[in-house]
Amino acid sequence: MEKDNAKFPYTIYDAHHHLWNLSSVEYPWLNAKGVKRFFGDPAPIQKNYLAKDFQSDINALPVKKSVHIQVGADDPLAETAWLQNCSDEHGFPHAIVAYCDLENKDRNASLDQLQEHSALKGIRQIIGRHPEEDAQHGTSSLLSNTEWHKGLKELAMRNLSFDLQIIPDQMKKMYQILKNLEHLQVVICHAGSPWYRDSQGWKIWQQGLLQLAKLPNVHCKLSGLGMFDREWSVESLRPVFDTVLETFGTERVMFGSNFPVDKLYGPYDKLWWSYLELCQGLSDIEKINLFQHNCKNFYKLED
Repeated sequence: MEKDNAKFPYTIYDAHHHLWNLSSVEYPWLNAKGVKRFFGDPAPIQKNYLAKDFQSDINALPVKKSVHIQVGADDPLAETAWLQNCSDEHGFPHAIVAYCDLENKDRNASLDQLQEHSALKGIRQIIGRHPEEDAQHGTSSLLSNTEWHKGLKELAMRNLSFDLQIIPDQMKKMYQILKNLEHLQVVICHAGSPWYRDSQGWKIWQQGLLQLAKLPNVHCKLSGLGMFDREWSVESLRPVFDTVLETFGTERVMFGSNFPVDKLYGPYDKLWWSYLELCQGLSDIEKINLFQHNCKNFYKLED
């Protein structure tokens, strides 16, 4: 039976989504036709996705706040300026997580420019996408880059958070870095990319999350799960959900849509009703934490 979105019982803070305007900002991956990505064929989303499109997908769901995560623009300053204009004009997004090349010795100047925008809350510089793509981009080398480590420390000094997109194979090294950065607020994107469903791969992912969760400044997003499970259902997502909740607790986990990327795998409302179904058995306050409070507190969002 179709759900009545207006009756969704909890306020939603979407902790992870994207917008793009292909005529205002250059996105190389969105303009590269016929190129498959680790999450599949992007052709259906290689077009503008504006605030009005996001609001159309939201429909009657009670989405009060949203967090925009950088999405591979070739000019992160232009992307952030455009997003700030969107926020000012349309109300969405309420927080911006921008890109900055933290290994670059000019990073402070870039961060100064990014922080001129009032909605800026943090930075994402992707470490892990998929082993094959990482081999092409070389981003995993950042884990051994001392300048990049200094860049993370700079974020903490500026009271900016870090969105950590990583794959399970990289978690041990990342733990060694973050254990010396206790003042940096970190959130793991997409549940740490649970690529591997064989027993050994699943164990690597679980153990990596357990190690990172030892650090009280590290949080975790349940987002983008369709990229790793394209025919997902509530039952197929349950092992990921249960593992993340058991590992981080209900005070360090937040929900995100990863739209429009995860629009490739299902509609917006199906995703949020599925999150709600996964939460059966949790208390009201635990559900409120997952749907709203944890995102609000991490990104310092106002009511």
